[in-house]
Amino acid sequence: MAPREHGFPTDTLPTVVMTIREFHPLTPDVRRTGVSACTREDLRWGRCDIKSVNLLANVLAREEAKKAGVFETILVRDGFVMEGALSNVMAIQDGVVVTAPEGPRILSGVTRTVVLELAKKDDIVIEERFIPLDVLYHADEVFLTGTTLEVLGVVRIDGRTIGSGQPGPITKTLAARWALLTG
Repeated sequence: MAPREHGFPTDTLPTVVMTIREFHPLTPDVRRTGVSACTREDLRWGRCDIKSVNLLANVLAREEAKKAGVFETILVRDGFVMEGALSNVMAIQDGVVVTAPEGPRILSGVTRTVVLELAKKDDIVIEERFIPLDVLYHADEVFLTGTTLEVLGVVRIDGRTIGSGQPGPITKTLAARWALLTG
């Protein structure tokens, strides 16, 4: 036990906790048709890049998605898209994949990194910059990445249809590349 002074104790042994549960993958139907999302103000703290057990804001955002009858909540700060409550968000504009840059405002997932590498191998241009919400609404395609989501098309955000209303060609290409990679 360390005194309450907020400094890192030097003689504390680390604790390891592992939780194991059955994985229920998304159905092929969901992957084929895509999902809907809503947006909410990002209430998280300023160091979203630190993976911790302090996920209360993400839990509340997921609850907002459930209440709205959608799959995911996209977090917006100062009018710009950060990421989803449990995913990274990518938009396609004129054949370019645009996503928030790595840094303290997002938790840059492993799946995000691999999907961006797959895009580069296919000569798909990547731009890491913050996307204004109004630009997201008018994107040609939007998709989510995440460990359990893999690559998942978003076809509606806040009731607005994205692109054709179906997962687009770049989303489908990257999802297929991911499936080949992960077998």
